[in-house]
Amino acid sequence: MQVVNHPLLEQRKVRLLVKRDDLIHPDISGNKWRKLKYNLEEAQTEGHDSILTFGGAFSNHIAATAVCASVMGFKSIGVIRGEARYASNPTLSLAKRYGMRLDFVSRRDYRSKEEPGFLDRLALKWGRCYVIPEGGANKLGRRGCEEILKTVSIEHEYVAVAMGTGTTFLGIMDGLGHQKKMILGFPVLKGFDELDEMLSLSFPNKSYQLFKDYHFGGYAKFTDPLVSFINDFKRQTGVRLDPIYTGKMMYGLFDLIGHAYFPQGSTILAIHTGGLQGIAGFNSRYGSLIDE
Repeated sequence: MQVVNHPLLEQRKVRLLVKRDDLIHPDISGNKWRKLKYNLEEAQTEGHDSILTFGGAFSNHIAATAVCASVMGFKSIGVIRGEARYASNPTLSLAKRYGMRLDFVSRRDYRSKEEPGFLDRLALKWGRCYVIPEGGANKLGRRGCEEILKTVSIEHEYVAVAMGTGTTFLGIMDGLGHQKKMILGFPVLKGFDELDEMLSLSFPNKSYQLFKDYHFGGYAKFTDPLVSFINDFKRQTGVRLDPIYTGKMMYGLFDLIGHAYFPQGSTILAIHTGGLQGIAGFNSRYGSLIDE
């Protein structure tokens, strides 16, 4: 846990804590480890020796799965959306160092990755595997994310988290039980209206709000103000943020703080969901924009 010191926080009389799940492991960090934990335990229970999963060429989940699988003695296969020309990027190079075999498929084929016929073809090619969905977005991944707040003893009124698939957000909601906290979700891509509706039906007694205006154009999109914020935040606090998830969440939080969204005396707990391995890949694509 880290207390953030920043002039804006002092001005608005708001306390900000960061739960540093990015420090769990150099290569397996944040919610990626949480989502994989029970999936890999289930794979062991079912007697599998191979893990198969899905992701883009710069996917944190792909990298984390490769490392986790290697550490736990599994073989791993990554079904990668896009062209094989990305095989030497920092993310996939890391995955290959940990023994992951890569299977590049077209974007069109990738869209059918959950259909039985596509999965059957993968089974014929790679044999019997334990299949983990993209991003670890299943019940076992959600169960792992229930534990994020388990060791938090400092009182707080708000919990903030970035949202990709929504699995981490849902796990935190589950883990809170009857605790009265306001959960703040920051979607990093467009199109969360359906999830918002589901949340209102599934959690009628929970307090939450989704802030859908901080995606910066969509998944993996960014702007110069976002990049500047991430670099300034690191210099001021020592905390590294990534431009895909945590950078957008923290930018949104500070914008809300600046507009007096939080009452004076509030304590906010922001979840650092890791993803820092992705900075090298981001910089390789767009130039050295993010300080490493």
